Amino acid sequence: MDQDFNLIQLIAEGDKIAFRQFYALFEERVYNTAISYVQNEADAEEITQDVFLKIHQNALKFKGTSKVSTWIYRITVNTALNVVKKKNRFSFFKLGSAETTIPDFDHPGILLEKKEDAKLLFAEIKTLPASQQTAFILSLIEGLPRQEVATIMDTTLKAIESLLQRAKKNLRTKLKKRLT
Repeated sequence: MDQDFNLIQLIAEGDKIAFRQFYALFEERVYNTAISYVQNEADAEEITQDVFLKIHQNALKFKGTSKVSTWIYRITVNTALNVVKKKNRFSFFKLGSAETTIPDFDHPGILLEKKEDAKLLFAEIKTLPASQQTAFILSLIEGLPRQEVATIMDTTLKAIESLLQRAKKNLRTKLKKRLT
């Protein structure tokens, strides 16, 4: 048994210290993944809190058939996508051009000298279909192994490779268009 699984079991038993340890271990990864989707610090913080609430509420249900980190990423991705969908549902009230706006947030994993390029990239990532967006964020931003991304997304490694190829092609096209 690994340490993360043991912590989940302790959380399921109501151990508050185990929950604090678990939070300290995974909070940064959850936040970074969330901000990649919502591109807003307040929303990312709220998603992070929601994810850990769900983990606390569902710890008893976790059977260990996947890695704990895979389970957490799946919860984070689903929670973030639900927030994005909800925001998009109400975005028809917004006025303005259909062009993608550059987000005003700083991803914690991006080097200072790359911040402006990253903002352009994240603006376009947000326009990808959800499956391409998830494959791209988890593989190329979070740096997860592609097999783990396939497990998180409940698909095959071949499907992930295909999603990444399409995402990269779409991003190249969108960025080229934006920069010309």
